[in-house]
Amino acid sequence: MSAQLLEGKVIAEKLKLAIKAEIDSLKVKTGRAPKLVALQIGDNAASAVYVKAQKKVADALGIEYELMTAPDNISGAGARKLVKEMNKDDSVTAIILQLPVPKGIDAKRLINLISPLKDAEGMTLENLGKIVSGQYKIGPCTAMAVMELLESTKVNLYGKEAVVVGHSEIAGKPLALMLLNKFVTTTVCHIATGERGVLPEHVKRAQILISAVGKAGVIKGDWIKDGAIVIDVGINKIGDKIVGDVEFDIASQKASYITPVPGGVGPLTTTMLMRNTVELFKGRHCEERTK
Repeated sequence: MSAQLLEGKVIAEKLKLAIKAEIDSLKVKTGRAPKLVALQIGDNAASAVYVKAQKKVADALGIEYELMTAPDNISGAGARKLVKEMNKDDSVTAIILQLPVPKGIDAKRLINLISPLKDAEGMTLENLGKIVSGQYKIGPCTAMAVMELLESTKVNLYGKEAVVVGHSEIAGKPLALMLLNKFVTTTVCHIATGERGVLPEHVKRAQILISAVGKAGVIKGDWIKDGAIVIDVGINKIGDKIVGDVEFDIASQKASYITPVPGGVGPLTTTMLMRNTVELFKGRHCEERTK
C-alpha cells in the first residue's frame, strides 16, 4: 500500500476560490470589506514571515490587512490598550496577535482581551468554549485545517478510532473536541503518555492519527495501523530539511492517506484564518441586517 498525499496547498486553493466569491458577494451586500489587523510586538523573523504570508493571501481574497507594530519594550498595559482600541474600532473585523511576544507580555491575557466577536484565531475562552457544545463557526486555525484535511478524504468519521498526540490549545485540545463532535472515538496522548511508555500501543490502534508534538520522528512509521489516515502537524528542522513528527517513508507505505511535511497542514492554516475573518464579518454585518 502507498498512501495518498493530503496536500494542503491544493485544498487551500479550492477553498480560497470559494472564500473570494463570498467576499465579493458580501462587499456588494454590505458596501464594505472585511478587515484583519495583525498586532506584532517586537521584531521576530518567524513572525515576519507569517505576516507576509497572511497579507499575500488577504490581498488576493479582497480582505483588508493591516499590520500594527509595537516596540519590544512596550508595557503590558500599553499592549492591552492597543487591543482595547481595536475592539472599539468599528472598521476592524478581526484581530490576530502574532506570536511569540517579548518576555514581560502575557500572551494569554492579551488574547483573551480580544473581543470574541473579533477573535480571528478562535483562541479566546468564549470561542474555545463554543467548541465544547459544537456551536462554533470559528476555531483555532491549525485545528480547523486538520478537520478540513480529514473532510477532504470523504471518509465517514463516525465511530472511527482517533488518536491525537499533543494537547496544546491551538491543536490537540480543540481537535479532540472537534472530533468528538463528529462522534469519533478520541484518545489524547501527551508527554505523560510517552513517559509511561504506552504511546506506541495507543498509536497502533489509531484509524485516524494526528500528531502535533513538534519532535522529529516521535511517531515511528511501523506503529502506523494499516489503512490509517495520518495528519502530521509537526514542523521540525533537521539540518537543511523540514520534517514532521511521523517517520514519513515507512508510514506512507502503511497509511491510506498522509500529509507531507512541509505542504500538508501548513498551507491551510492561513486560509482558515481568512475564513474565520469572513465568518466574523458575517456575524457582525449580515446578522445585524436580519434583526
